[in-house]
Amino acid sequence: MRGDGDQRYNGQGPVDTFQPSKRILLALLVLLSIITFLDRLAIAVAGPRIQQELGIPLEKWGWVLGAFLVSYGAFEIPTGAWGDRFGRRRVLTRVVLWWSVFTALTGAATGFVPLVAIRFLFGAGEAGAYPNMAGVVARWFASSERAAAQGYIWGASRAGGALAPLLAVPLLGNIGWRAMFWVFGLIGVVWCVVWWFWYREDDAVASTPHSPAPWGLLLRSPQVWLIATMYGCYAWGSWFYFSWLHTWLVKGRGFTEGEMAVFASLPFVLGAMANVVGGYVSDAAVRRFGPRRGRVLVGSTCLAGAACLLVATALTADRHAAVILLALGFGVMDLMLPSAWAICLDVSGPHAGAVTGIMNTSGQLGGFFCTVIFGYVVGHTGNYDLPLFLIAGMVGLSALLFTRIDASRSLFRYE
Repeated sequence: MRGDGDQRYNGQGPVDTFQPSKRILLALLVLLSIITFLDRLAIAVAGPRIQQELGIPLEKWGWVLGAFLVSYGAFEIPTGAWGDRFGRRRVLTRVVLWWSVFTALTGAATGFVPLVAIRFLFGAGEAGAYPNMAGVVARWFASSERAAAQGYIWGASRAGGALAPLLAVPLLGNIGWRAMFWVFGLIGVVWCVVWWFWYREDDAVASTPHSPAPWGLLLRSPQVWLIATMYGCYAWGSWFYFSWLHTWLVKGRGFTEGEMAVFASLPFVLGAMANVVGGYVSDAAVRRFGPRRGRVLVGSTCLAGAACLLVATALTADRHAAVILLALGFGVMDLMLPSAWAICLDVSGPHAGAVTGIMNTSGQLGGFFCTVIFGYVVGHTGNYDLPLFLIAGMVGLSALLFTRIDASRSLFRYE
């Protein structure tokens, strides 16, 4: 159908294009975001069982989780740039198929080294997901719609996080952790088939080559480095929930595996709602206060609030009250997320994949340090709450850095 007047970039300037139904397109991206986090968090849910069966201690388990982050971060920028240059249809199909295969192969791991290798290769595939989804949003959605669209996508990721324990725990009990990964891998393959046959690049893309990313300009930009550093500090907070939350609940606060399935879902339920709300709030703030003040107001306030809630969690002895505070911390933190990704789209023009790739690479670096250091601290002290103080400090630093970002300053100029 004909576009609604949005401007799209063809690498030289803004053009009007035909576009597929936004609703169907967004629904496919939402579904992919759910699948991404189902596959990503399945290993965290199954972690206690895998550790016991394969004899992996806490310090080494941190490296199992961290292997994903190393490859995810390493391939984030190139896969985002590949999508900018060669189109999202081919790149997304290939990366989703790749990581789905390695999701299934996780169930074939026989020990620590094979598991690290499989998770490393799994992360190399997942690295292409969000930069290329952001590129689709940048092409098909107007500036005033982007945070809302990102809110749905990131809200879906949290829905995937909420579904992971609810689906994984029954599968663990009925078919075991190995077959559970086979089931999750198959879901991704089905998505690839639908995406390949439904999605088409627009006419401008078909007739005009995608432009390569101007890496020199990007790497010299103080704004790019500021965005990346902010996101790297924030990721200390998010990756605690992605990698250690389930073990923290079972071994740190004494919940059973069945109780863990419920309580581990709570932060992600709040996060799903917060992302959707945060997207609309961010776009509304931009309309009211302008791009710079609007994005900063939402992002910095939410990150500061999340840091305070993480400290409160560590200081709370009652395990149920601690879970509530921890869940609220994730929800408040996720109110920020659409603003961060919308900023990348605001300033990047046709190079959204490259810029979001740089930002998310920094996020994976922060997540890697959090994941590995958490394991060592707990392994040496036996205290699962102590690392939360460090994580809160990093999230607080992210809030300060966010105040310096200017979403009104584009990295590129168009004639």
